[in-house]
Amino acid sequence: MPVAELHGVTVVITRPAKQAGSLAQLINIAGGHVIHFPVLEITDPSDDASLNAVLERLAQFDIAIFISPNAVDRGMSRLSAWGGLPPTLKVAAVGKGSAKQLASYGHKTDIFPTQKFNSEALLAMPAMQAVAGKRIVIFRGEGGRELLATTLQQRGAQVVYAECYRRTKPATDSSELMQRWAQHDIDLIVVTSNEGLHNLYDMVGALGRKWLIKTSLVVVSERSVALAQSLGFEKPPLLAEQASDASILAAICSWQPQQ
Repeated sequence: MPVAELHGVTVVITRPAKQAGSLAQLINIAGGHVIHFPVLEITDPSDDASLNAVLERLAQFDIAIFISPNAVDRGMSRLSAWGGLPPTLKVAAVGKGSAKQLASYGHKTDIFPTQKFNSEALLAMPAMQAVAGKRIVIFRGEGGRELLATTLQQRGAQVVYAECYRRTKPATDSSELMQRWAQHDIDLIVVTSNEGLHNLYDMVGALGRKWLIKTSLVVVSERSVALAQSLGFEKPPLLAEQASDASILAAICSWQPQQ
């Protein structure tokens, strides 16, 4: 399906409200219709004291890793009170979105993958191999995968977290989704994290799940493909090559309605 021919295609975007705009614009330009249904809300961390204790001694670290654009925004907001990132600190990012967000704050990203954009790809970078004795701080939300920290510790690094935000499940009204499903007017749902997919599954309730599992998903990781299968989705999800808006749009455009 060419980009210019999304006419009549309805796409649900589940990103947090402030992060859905650029993808929605691309879909609208391509002729599609967007429904916003945020399944994650970004809020302040629950433990300011622990975060501040890390930020206070940031100059002691060798590498700072930013997991996501949210980690950049929330981390930089907090760092303004501590004078920003120390100039001696090497900066790493998991993906292009985080690197772009760092650039908007005037910081060059020294280490980030160029093919796939996930923890595994970052860990494969040469700069992440020889880290014995290095002190590394990971800016992230509370919870999440431990692979990055665990692997770096196995390689001899000292790793701490700067948990600068929380992801919570918002009280999003699902009535529009129910109406649209009843009218057979939802074609695709974009979900960009496993936590978001779990939240979506919970938020639509028992009735909504009957429609949800019949709806095509667009996801950005093999882990989400596996999760969708375990939750009982009837159609294999469309897997975007990257988590970028352009890649997600390309996956949407590859969708073909069932005859």
